[in-house]
Order: sequence, then C-alpha cells, then structure tokens
Amino acid sequence: MGRMQPVHKGHLQVIRRILKEVEEVIIVVGSAQLSHTLKDPFTAGERVMMLTKALAENGIPPSRYYIIPVQDIECNSLWVAHIEMLTPPFEHVYSGNPLVQRLFIEKGYLVTEPPLFNRKVCSGTEVRRRILTGEKWEKLVPELVVEVINEIDGISRINHLAKKEVSES
Repeated sequence: MGRMQPVHKGHLQVIRRILKEVEEVIIVVGSAQLSHTLKDPFTAGERVMMLTKALAENGIPPSRYYIIPVQDIECNSLWVAHIEMLTPPFEHVYSGNPLVQRLFIEKGYLVTEPPLFNRKVCSGTEVRRRILTGEKWEKLVPELVVEVINEIDGISRINHLAKKEVSES
C-alpha cells in the first residue's frame, strides 16, 4: 500500500522483493480520492498509469499483480473490511505504516514490514521537493514515470500548486 505520489524506484524495489516471496501481489494505491495538492499532486488514474508502465519497464508481468486504487475512509475500525471488499482475497500484508500494520494484525493477518530502500532519496516527498526546486529528480523514478509526468504536465501542475499554497498562507 502506498500513495505513490509519484511512483519511484523505492516502490519498485519493495515490489520486486515481495514478488520473491509470493506469486501475486495486490498493490493498493492509497488515498485515491486525493489529487491536485502539493502533497498529493497526481490523480489515482495517473498513479495507476505510472505504476503499470514502471512495472512493465522493469519486466514484471501483469499476471503477477493487481493494482487497486482505494479511497480513504474516516473510520480505522472499518478500514480493513473496506480493503477486503475492494481487493481479491489475500493472507499477507506488507506495509511500513505502523497504523496499517496494527489494523491488519488485529484482524488476524500476517504482517511484514518490507525494507525501505534509500528512503532519504527514494521518496515521493523528495521527488516533489526536487521538482519544485528545479533539481534533478528524474533518476529517482523509472524512465516511463518521467514520461507520464511530462505527458500530463506534472511539473507545471506541481509548480502551480506551490504558488496556490503560498498565496493561501
């Protein structure tokens, strides 16, 4: 599970690692209702497109994954049931988020915290920060994600959202 704002190389490392342990992975694109903010600039559809292209670029066949966008709900005690309703059946949850881990543990799931890969650099926050400051960001994401961000004019969107946020503060 992740917001994937945007998909970066750390996401791919985690997915590759999980696929060494399981036949299929369900990738939940979280906070699917959010977009067009500095923290969440991309739509769920754009994030699914980034992820699909990045997985293909890295030789991961579609038969090995499902990508499911999931909107947040405001009731933690119902959240696991919400995920269960929207996804194929699963037994094992991989998450680095302590709240997600706790919620699934309490519902009886096996939960594993995957290793994070170069977290200071491989993060959506860092990619967005570099885009805003004009620094090189392209090496942090798969090549086809760069293409998607350029295709949807994502750099302009993030810069425009930054201006909006400054004017509101």
